[in-house]
Amino acid sequence: MRRARRTPPAFERGGTPAQLLKLVNRILLGVLILFVVVIVFRQGLVPARYTPLPRLDLENPLPLVVDWQIAELRFDRELCRDTIASSEIIEARQVADRPKQKGCGWTNAVRISEAGGAKFSAGPLSCQAAAAFALWVQYEVQPAAERIFGQRVRSIQNFGTYSCRNIIGSRFWKNRRSEHATANAIDVAKFRLADGTQISVLRDWNGKGKKAEFLRAVNKGGCRFFRVTLGPDFNRAHRDHFHFDRGQLWSCR
Repeated sequence: MRRARRTPPAFERGGTPAQLLKLVNRILLGVLILFVVVIVFRQGLVPARYTPLPRLDLENPLPLVVDWQIAELRFDRELCRDTIASSEIIEARQVADRPKQKGCGWTNAVRISEAGGAKFSAGPLSCQAAAAFALWVQYEVQPAAERIFGQRVRSIQNFGTYSCRNIIGSRFWKNRRSEHATANAIDVAKFRLADGTQISVLRDWNGKGKKAEFLRAVNKGGCRFFRVTLGPDFNRAHRDHFHFDRGQLWSCR
């Protein structure tokens, strides 16, 4: 007697439409959960004590998670204080919060006096942006200066940090508050080397010598630690400075 052929279950034949739909829904749910987790960590909404990440060590940043480590400083005043106090590459003091009004103000900010061995003077800067700035000077600016000029940067000049205003120079975002409005951005204009040589973004960006090489290297290097890095090639509004911020957007230009 011949045995009847067994009919494979629906899932062995590729599944019924209902089963496939259920599988797709599970995958989409998993992707959505992962997306939410990424956003929550990226925005620094989870206190450092509740995350599996090691706390930020400015002397030893971890490349794969340094962005999230920096983000943890966003609201955590105690973590900000401890991170700065335990580091030799930044000198800064915490300043009182300025509650937001009409989208302007700051939370958990500091004033930097030195970063990566370079003198620096600016207004209030969010702790996460200050940490990113110190990392940038230590691991991008100084190595580039030593490689190209054979000496270190002695001081860095800026056009400011906090400014209650909208984004300038963008027709798409002109009604959106700038990251400067929350002291979460900094505009860098000039560098002074140990021998007194000055390097200006406005004057030297379009040159072909060592100064232009240096400026292009450090502008690109800002992308390691800041989320938005804009230079003279972005638009005319940035012809004389580098804009760095730790906002929600992501751009390296």
